[in-house]
Amino acid sequence: MPEPGRTIPAAAPTGGEPVSPVAAVETAAAGVGTGVRARGRRLPRRAVIAGVVLGIFVLIAIFAGQIAPHPYGKVVGESSLQGPSSQFIFGTDSVGRDVFSRVVYGTRISLGVAAPSVLISLVIGLLIGLSAAYYGRWLDAIVMRLVDIVFAFPAILLAIALIAVLGPSLNDLVIVIVVLFIPRFAVVVRAAARSVRNQEYIDAAKAMGAGPLWINIRHVIPNIGPVLIVETALSMSTAILTEAALSFLGLGAQPPRPSWGGMLREAQDTMTIAPWTVLYPGLAIVIIVFALNILGDGLRDRFDLRRD
Repeated sequence: MPEPGRTIPAAAPTGGEPVSPVAAVETAAAGVGTGVRARGRRLPRRAVIAGVVLGIFVLIAIFAGQIAPHPYGKVVGESSLQGPSSQFIFGTDSVGRDVFSRVVYGTRISLGVAAPSVLISLVIGLLIGLSAAYYGRWLDAIVMRLVDIVFAFPAILLAIALIAVLGPSLNDLVIVIVVLFIPRFAVVVRAAARSVRNQEYIDAAKAMGAGPLWINIRHVIPNIGPVLIVETALSMSTAILTEAALSFLGLGAQPPRPSWGGMLREAQDTMTIAPWTVLYPGLAIVIIVFALNILGDGLRDRFDLRRD
């Protein structure tokens, strides 16, 4: 019998038959304990670089007030749409505000919405997924039908509908993204936990009188942890894109508060004559989303979730 807290690797699929996403997650969860020790000992170099880039963005968000040379809403240019120069390295926008300062403060908005949204979704989705996987039957059926209902709606349309009900504000934007992401985490946790639940050491723990809370905390969560880490990194990039998209539609941060998506919306009429007004906020979105995706992909390799 395997030691508590250690999983039995699932048998690798044979032949050329395709593996469904849920089956792939279950295989990853079942083998993550041994796979990490066998192959995943270091993060790939590309993931380390992506982590450094992400860390820089986090520092920018924390120290935005010290990094930005001007308040984000202050008109500082002698005229609007000044090109990049030694005085304004990213130029000024159509109102005469410093684009660099607004991009810096926009980092705080984007991460300030995405990070708590994903963390809250992770906690709630973890509780729902573990409950569905452990108790099964009618609870599992109810959870999965609710998840199917949410997945039946296009995410952006559901977000717009929720914003229309709650109102356009950053707090309500966090709530909307949480609603969108809870099913995503619940499905991933349920699939991974169902695989761990069938291991022999879980049956041994039950025979020794361990309750559901102890089993989930001591055995299940540590074994599905790598899957959650990867999913959290990838969900962060999606949350940032969701915030930018809603802000672009005028449903996120309201003027004069800077958001990368909002800056792109404001620069629509001037982008042909002042391309820097869309270049820098657009680059910020691309770089941070790319870094998060590379980090998530590297973490997947680190924990050996893509099994040969």
